[in-house]
Amino acid sequence: MTTSDELCWIPAAELAKRIRAGDVTPTDVAEQVVARIDAVNPELNAFINFDREQVLHDARRLTEHQHRGGELGPLHGVPYSIKDLTAVAGLPLTFGLEPLKDNIASRDAAVVTRLRAAGGLFLGITNTIESGYHCGSTDNHLFGATHNPWRHDLIAGGSSGGAAAAAAAGLGQLHEGSDGAGSVRSPASLCGVVGMKPTGGRIPQSILPGRYNSWVHHGPITRTVTDNALMLNVLAGPDPSDPTSLPTEHLDYVTELDNDITGWRIAYSPDLDYAHVDSEVAGICRTAVSAFEELGAHVTEATPHWGNPVDAMWDGIWVPGIGSAYDLVDWEAQRGHVDDNLIELMHENERLSGVDVGRADVFRGAMWDTFSAFMNDYELLVTPTLADPAFPLTQFAPDRLLGTPLRRQALEWVLTFPFNMMTTPAISVPAGFTSDGRPVGLQITGRMHADSAVLCAAAHFERARPWAPHRP
Repeated sequence: MTTSDELCWIPAAELAKRIRAGDVTPTDVAEQVVARIDAVNPELNAFINFDREQVLHDARRLTEHQHRGGELGPLHGVPYSIKDLTAVAGLPLTFGLEPLKDNIASRDAAVVTRLRAAGGLFLGITNTIESGYHCGSTDNHLFGATHNPWRHDLIAGGSSGGAAAAAAAGLGQLHEGSDGAGSVRSPASLCGVVGMKPTGGRIPQSILPGRYNSWVHHGPITRTVTDNALMLNVLAGPDPSDPTSLPTEHLDYVTELDNDITGWRIAYSPDLDYAHVDSEVAGICRTAVSAFEELGAHVTEATPHWGNPVDAMWDGIWVPGIGSAYDLVDWEAQRGHVDDNLIELMHENERLSGVDVGRADVFRGAMWDTFSAFMNDYELLVTPTLADPAFPLTQFAPDRLLGTPLRRQALEWVLTFPFNMMTTPAISVPAGFTSDGRPVGLQITGRMHADSAVLCAAAHFERARPWAPHRP
């Protein structure tokens, strides 16, 4: 016998085992999750496309398949969601944009195909910021704002805020996000859950109109590290839709979580030399890092001195990356229907020169050389995920950055985007709470292709500083 929403909070890995053993059915799971979404989502606004009858129908089909003795995938009956930047055939793909409200996806993205093939139970589409253009809030003219599950009217982070809020609020176990500057890790930090940006190409992506965006990544958002690794097991591997996708590693990321980290050398950077970190956030993260010393690792305060990467990220990646959507609509004609800051970004593309992009690329190359040499001495680099905790939905940036140029407001409070520039793996895990109850995230990053090491360290940290019992 289960309580009214017990199955909503059971981790995916355990839930999959219970379904496989016949202790519960996909229908049992669906009934509880659907009821919780009905109760919580109207105020949270995490899901913007949710068909309760379709979810229940799909769950009955999965239950019948199991009763007939059909082969079961690793996620059989486990709920998952997809973000409104990722194509699900036959459903709206709006990018959070009012002018694209009638756009319907004609195909499934590779990540959708894989989650379905693994037996997952599709719940619906989660909210995003318009065109995924910044990491702060998830708000748009079409669907409105997603609220932070820990406190209404605060940001949930962007651009995967709907996914992170859903994970934190018990609205399903597995949530797909996408991350171009921190859009998985930022909302994970602000909502008190786990969000991973894997190595570039680890998960095939087709999020933007281009196909060579090495800095954009799909990533799992979950309540536990094990569930994150389980989801990566399903999503990783090459696909023809993404010419940058990597060959299969032939690793079980869940099994890799049990590797020993005794003796690992870990660098802790409190600010990556460019962010002004809130003093309470800094204290929470510094205290959290001590867990690695308790686990037998060696922690040293050290920072790769690559200079301030804000301008290079803005000119070389963010502005031209968002500019890939330049021809979708007449942006100036959408005043009042699209965020003014997004329109300003599109105009930035008109002003940006090839010289600006080239200089940014040179900086990015030198940045990689610095980081690569730095990581010869360390297995991991750990930082705060963000410089500030959640702030009001009415703001674009923390108080201290309001009124500054748009690039500073967008980037100077996030410590995530350097690892998009270098395409290296990074994960945000809950580090604690501010005195008024706002979640704070710790970012664990690794060398190129060291996804399993990043996950392993995160799992050990989770065991030392467990967070799953905390619920909004």
